[in-house]
Amino acid sequence: MIPRYTPPDFTVLWSSERRYQIWLEVELAACDAMESAGVVPGGTAARIRAMGLMLDAARIDEIERTTKHDVIAFLTHVEELAGADARWLHRGMTSSDVLDTAFAVVLRDAADSLVTRTTALLDALAKRAREHAKTPMIGRSHGIFAEPVTFGLALAGHHAEMARGRERLLRARDQIAVGKIAGAVGTYAHLSPAIEQQALTALGLRAETVSTQIVARDRHAEFFTAMALVAAGIERLATSVRHWQRSEVGEAEEAFTAGQKGSSAMPHKRNPILSENLCGLARVVRAACIPALENIALWHERDISHSSVERMIAPDTTATLAFMLDRSRSLVEGLVVYPERLNENLGRAAELYFSEAVLLALVETGLGRQDAYVLVQRNAMRAWRGDGAFRANLAADADVSSRLPTDVLERLFDLNHALQHVPGIVERALGQ
Repeated sequence: MIPRYTPPDFTVLWSSERRYQIWLEVELAACDAMESAGVVPGGTAARIRAMGLMLDAARIDEIERTTKHDVIAFLTHVEELAGADARWLHRGMTSSDVLDTAFAVVLRDAADSLVTRTTALLDALAKRAREHAKTPMIGRSHGIFAEPVTFGLALAGHHAEMARGRERLLRARDQIAVGKIAGAVGTYAHLSPAIEQQALTALGLRAETVSTQIVARDRHAEFFTAMALVAAGIERLATSVRHWQRSEVGEAEEAFTAGQKGSSAMPHKRNPILSENLCGLARVVRAACIPALENIALWHERDISHSSVERMIAPDTTATLAFMLDRSRSLVEGLVVYPERLNENLGRAAELYFSEAVLLALVETGLGRQDAYVLVQRNAMRAWRGDGAFRANLAADADVSSRLPTDVLERLFDLNHALQHVPGIVERALGQ
């Protein structure tokens, strides 16, 4: 069985050396199962394993230049090393039995690593969300001041999205942990479902329900789509950071380390380079979705138009998303938050964010909603233009004050009331 592990990096995971080693493990797992079925001499796989074969990727590539067939080149090299016993390998199998089953092993390990990294990002978001669960800030819609939220609530929203992304990765991981050892067109002409089941179980995989010559590619498309959604969530987080760091906003910023430089021309610059980098990389991950979807429709029992695509998008996309997850975790952990600037921007909203509370209070006095809207809006627009404060304008408006006495009006301008449910929302998000 191939040992389960979290690879130190994706260069190792997708290396030629590891790919050929997994191919050999697939062949030996199948050989073990065929021995159990009595169609291969007992002890064959054990003898080959005992040789401790060290496959030479360069030699396989050299053979392939002649054969123009990667699996035949691999089998030829194994026979060079293992001798007569190697003739029993690949009995009744087709190339995709090896290729797709090995691909499932690597994708499964990549998915496990991505899930681990997503969990680390979730932990970082949860810590910072709890830290700022009660740190007020102005909420925005269309980029315009709306009603108050807290900085922790904003982070909790990103946490909830990333938690959904993690669940999608887990579901997709289950879908791609599927192999096949069913022969040329998936009919087990020279094999059996029992042989396939034993071999795949040893590799930690399930059997494709109905294989052709290959495993169905809708499974892989689901995995690439799940990765794209995680990348999109990271991009949304990075976009928030980029907005918070704008000079005229200044509510939070990326950590700026000793010796770091922001601009070759302007020594004062502190740019959101990590966030901008993440936004760019999200485009790369998303770009893999269309090729993955187009790989689903192949000719009859198979063609190989998907193969060249997967050799490009599988290593690139998994490695890119792994990098994005690590970078976004570091970004969140080091994020510098400025509560005083958050409060300052809340103050710039000049209490206009209590407009809905006043609207509802007027409606409760028996005034029609649209009439109440007109009263609140005319006083809000005066304040927006700098003509008086919103609360004072309301108090001076006879149409409002006749319905909302001063003491009632004062109670409507209560930030604690507006944010009373926020800690519960944060914990609801983090509890997921």
